[in-house]
Amino acid sequence: MKNHKLEISFLILVIFISIAGFWDLFLGANAKPIGLHYLHVFTSLLWLFLLLIQLIHIEQKRFSQHRKFGIAIFAVAPLVVSTVAVLSVHSAHKAIISGKEDVLIVQNVMVTLVLGLVIFLAFALRRNKTLHGTLLVSLAMLFMIIALFFALLTFVPLYKIEGPETFYRFGTAAITAGCMGALISLIFFFRNMRNGWPWLFVGSVFFINAYINDLLHKSNNIQSLTEFVGSINHSKIFILTFFEFLALISMAWYLGKSKTQKI
Repeated sequence: MKNHKLEISFLILVIFISIAGFWDLFLGANAKPIGLHYLHVFTSLLWLFLLLIQLIHIEQKRFSQHRKFGIAIFAVAPLVVSTVAVLSVHSAHKAIISGKEDVLIVQNVMVTLVLGLVIFLAFALRRNKTLHGTLLVSLAMLFMIIALFFALLTFVPLYKIEGPETFYRFGTAAITAGCMGALISLIFFFRNMRNGWPWLFVGSVFFINAYINDLLHKSNNIQSLTEFVGSINHSKIFILTFFEFLALISMAWYLGKSKTQKI
């Protein structure tokens, strides 16, 4: 795609929605952010701004600057994935302490895996520049849907949870955010169907997760999954995920570079 104005506008929208989604966590009446939350906000916004800057460089045909900023992905991508992994463990750990199952356990774990998978594919398939860019930009949809979910709960009266009798709005907000994400994903897919499949994949992840969550509920395995994930050491999972993922994308980059040189 020669024109990236729609993608640029989308990323700017995601950044604003992300800020709104984080608002209650840091500035809400019961806000009690911890260091992990600050790290998550920093890495998430850093990732989104990096994608935005990359697209702006491409749009303005500053390809040398685009390549220079691209190097930052080697550090930022593992940091983003490892931070999300620790958040999944932290959420499950909190649920264990409270004696409850983690209602977001499937979404948290699957989003971590999908985030890592799509970034890896972006490195492995980078010779196809259009597909490479689509894979990376489509990941912003994960951030948008999650942030929109929390923004709806915080700012829209129709979705605010005001007591046990309105807890159903939690699910309503999730469905609304997922449907809006799926709709935007379809728009991007039909804009470039040849290389637009990442949009369909990322846009459908939350519905796939809901199906998996339903299966685990029916088999009474949500608690078991919560206990397993929550028992993992925070520091160890962060370090292990960071270096393993760094090794994976470095290998994908090297193999892609070697193949390019042979052609």
